[in-house]
Amino acid sequence: MTKGSDLLVAALENEGVDRIFGIPGEENLDVVESLRASSIQLVLTRHEQAAAFMAATHGRLTGRPGVCISTLGPGALNFSTGAAYAHLGAMPMIMITGQKAIKTARQARFQIVDVIASMKPLTKMTRQIVSAASIPTIVRDAFRVAMEERPGPVHIELPEDVAADEVDPSAAPIIAVHPIERPVAHPAALDRAAEMILAAKRPLIMIGAGGNRPQLVEPLSSFVRRTRLPFFNTQMGKGAVTGGSNLYMGTAALSERDYVHRAIDRADLIIAIGHDTVEKPPFIMGDGGPRVIHIGFTSANVEQVFFPHAEVVGDIGASLALLADRLGGKLDPDPELLNLRQEILVRINDRADEGRFPVTPQRIVHDVRKVMPDDGVVCLDNGMYKIWFARNYRTHVANTLLLDNALATMGAGLPSAMMAAILHPERRILAVCGDGGFMMNSQELETAIRLKLNLVVLILDDSAYGMIRWKQAVDDFPDFGLTFGNPDFVQYAQAYGAKGWRIGATEDLVPTIEAAFNEGGVHVVAVPVDYAENTRVLVDELRGSIPDIEPA
Repeated sequence: MTKGSDLLVAALENEGVDRIFGIPGEENLDVVESLRASSIQLVLTRHEQAAAFMAATHGRLTGRPGVCISTLGPGALNFSTGAAYAHLGAMPMIMITGQKAIKTARQARFQIVDVIASMKPLTKMTRQIVSAASIPTIVRDAFRVAMEERPGPVHIELPEDVAADEVDPSAAPIIAVHPIERPVAHPAALDRAAEMILAAKRPLIMIGAGGNRPQLVEPLSSFVRRTRLPFFNTQMGKGAVTGGSNLYMGTAALSERDYVHRAIDRADLIIAIGHDTVEKPPFIMGDGGPRVIHIGFTSANVEQVFFPHAEVVGDIGASLALLADRLGGKLDPDPELLNLRQEILVRINDRADEGRFPVTPQRIVHDVRKVMPDDGVVCLDNGMYKIWFARNYRTHVANTLLLDNALATMGAGLPSAMMAAILHPERRILAVCGDGGFMMNSQELETAIRLKLNLVVLILDDSAYGMIRWKQAVDDFPDFGLTFGNPDFVQYAQAYGAKGWRIGATEDLVPTIEAAFNEGGVHVVAVPVDYAENTRVLVDELRGSIPDIEPA
């Protein structure tokens, strides 16, 4: 006979799971004991939210669901933000939560909330396991659902009495994993798209979040090479094709009046690859604008700001290869757009070498790019600086700038960087956090130290919720209610056993980060940042007072 918890762990091993993140509780103790005897590492975190962010980032970087575990009630509810993060960001993840026994009720309703109901709007699937014999099939189904397009989180609730139940293993065999091939777009849709592209004078590719999947790196790069069409990306599409390409036009960090919109406004056709409307709109569709082709795993979500004129629905990689076959050798990049490209890149790099202190966001991006090798991974939290990293940071390898433009939650930067450091111990990993976002999960410094990770955390210190202050300025409200005090970040890092640094001059930033990476271990680098001038510039851009860029 085999316990339900043993079946659960065996089913997880069958799926290739090697780590589970989280904080178990009383209701998970059978699962903890089964994990102790397994090949799976239990990574204890200091908050369930951080565990969910780590599991989601595992899914984002590998395409395979990360797994996290919590107890019932309060622990399970702490997964909510991470579940929404994975759901909107299309990151495959499995959440396993405990529950009181369902066959008896010796503790009445102590700590019990309806976790299944609370998870329903935040997940692709949520199920309570009521029979130990059903565990292998439920686990297999959970992984299948989490990974199929559109990927996302799945929640499983395992009551403690079901985990402890014994079952004949022959009655509950582990389900073999098999590959699932996705359907390819219909030839008529491919023909229609090819006709529209060939008829266009200034076609422009846009790569969205749905195009930024690990398995799509080569198909997307090949499509750009074969068609020779200029491209830009949404924030979450950044890095799907190398930013070093001479066809790269930039990133849409704002919805309108950003520099890259000069190219968007001149295009007569946009080929939107994998655009997911959970992102802040990269451009606003309207009457008289460019026509749009949607290429995606699933049909487009029609919105007020996005309503494509044609769709190519099916496996994106295969669809792009077939579309390129119809276009190869028949297209030439529009010289007007390519001339405009250089002007856009010059504008967004303005002030990158500015030496004033506190440091400007452009200089921070410039210096971070200088110390990060091509395969180094920068993980952003959410704040004012995200706009400048989206615009200015050039990626050369896929999935080397991780940002969230879907839920756009604070607090995810440090946990996501920790996951990247676990998966890629040979690379340089940098978390970039505002002081507000860092403090939301700063306790995970202890987890990073305990795991002996090599990780540098760059804290941009302005003692305020800077993004909201910018929005306040955009709306002409007085500067009020968004400033706070900070701890001494050097001493704070030292209290956890990390090494702390504070930048006192702009020219110290690069050598300090270099020294931190060279030394190894966990380092916290605090740098005072000045958003004032950049806030004014962005306000002017949104109001349309920045002069247009004319093609060279």
